[in-house]
Amino acid sequence: MRVNKKSLLAAGAVAVVATLGLAGCSGDSGDDNGSAAESGGTLTVWVDAERVDALQGAADAYTEATGVEVDLVGKDNATIKDDFIQQVPTGEGPDITMGAHDWLGELSTNGVVAPLELGDSAADYLPVAIDAATYEGTVYMLPYAVENIAVLRNADLVAEPASSFDDMIAKGKAAGLDHPFVVEQGAEGNPYHLYPFQTAFGAPVFGTNDEGYDPTDLQLGNEGGIEFAKWLGSQGKNGTGEFNTDIDGDIAKQAFLDGTAAFWLTGPWNVGAAIDGGVNVAIDTVPSPTGEAASPFAGVKGFFVSSESENKVAANDFLVNYIGTEDVQLELFKAGNILPALSAAAESASSDPIIEGFAAVGQEAVPMPAIPAMGSVWQYWGIAEASIINGEDPTATWEKLTADVQAAIG
Repeated sequence: MRVNKKSLLAAGAVAVVATLGLAGCSGDSGDDNGSAAESGGTLTVWVDAERVDALQGAADAYTEATGVEVDLVGKDNATIKDDFIQQVPTGEGPDITMGAHDWLGELSTNGVVAPLELGDSAADYLPVAIDAATYEGTVYMLPYAVENIAVLRNADLVAEPASSFDDMIAKGKAAGLDHPFVVEQGAEGNPYHLYPFQTAFGAPVFGTNDEGYDPTDLQLGNEGGIEFAKWLGSQGKNGTGEFNTDIDGDIAKQAFLDGTAAFWLTGPWNVGAAIDGGVNVAIDTVPSPTGEAASPFAGVKGFFVSSESENKVAANDFLVNYIGTEDVQLELFKAGNILPALSAAAESASSDPIIEGFAAVGQEAVPMPAIPAMGSVWQYWGIAEASIINGEDPTATWEKLTADVQAAIG
């Protein structure tokens, strides 16, 4: 897994393509998929309901070119993963399902996904997208979107980006705000939103090896983790009060909309509300408390091939050579307004300054771990951070967190 920082995007450029000219869109995946055109049959593809229309052009073009029917089935995003895991072993599941990269550990453990052959086209994607699509050294997902958090700044209250966390607070106070920065927490904490600050102290949750995250190399409790815990405590109830477990997502949003906070650490899903609320929004990198890069998590969305599909060649061909094209990835972008995973499509989408801003922050992002034990990790992690914010001893609390996580992952 590449976690070194690398420039991913150029601002720019071409307008989003409105129609799909897909009949001749087959690229070179490095594999001979010509047999797909002769195989006939049907590919059943589970898609969240909001993106069926975005994929219909690709499905029709694939059928026209190969004779393979593509049946797009709209599914509830809340149940699609569990339905896939339950139905694939029975032979009733789809050939392809849409999903999130952090499902991979669970999908792989249950034996329901097949490896994907990207060939030379792997180089056409943002590095973080390929990292996320890879589990234990094998690529399983065709990525189509990359999502990460960033700082939304009210440019009418603070004209310039902050150079550091302390500078952010100082700029907001100079604008007359008591607590210029808000981030969603809640009673059980929110380590996803706090992770950029933790990484700035040199404390990733896991180390990495050639196959990706190494769950045997827990870095959470290293010296940097303790330093982060101490800093977090200094910003909580007994310190500056910048972090507060009473602030949930709705309260953070309202503070930004009301102009009582100039900076809001959140994701692209909240930009629309801010713009609709009349805020002059700018997108900034996460300001570091240490001078080192503050790296947020990236969530990557994509498509998986069922391990029980009877038409894996066609499934691979459809994903790599049709879904993995600029036109289709831009259609998916239009349906969800999330940065495309394909580099060329990401450049086109970045003609929007909001998307460009999130993409720039995404240059520092790392994929969320996909190991099956992450559910337990998140729970312990959030509770520990909330306790520290509320005044518990940072060192003792963080050391207990480390022990609890180590026990949970074995």
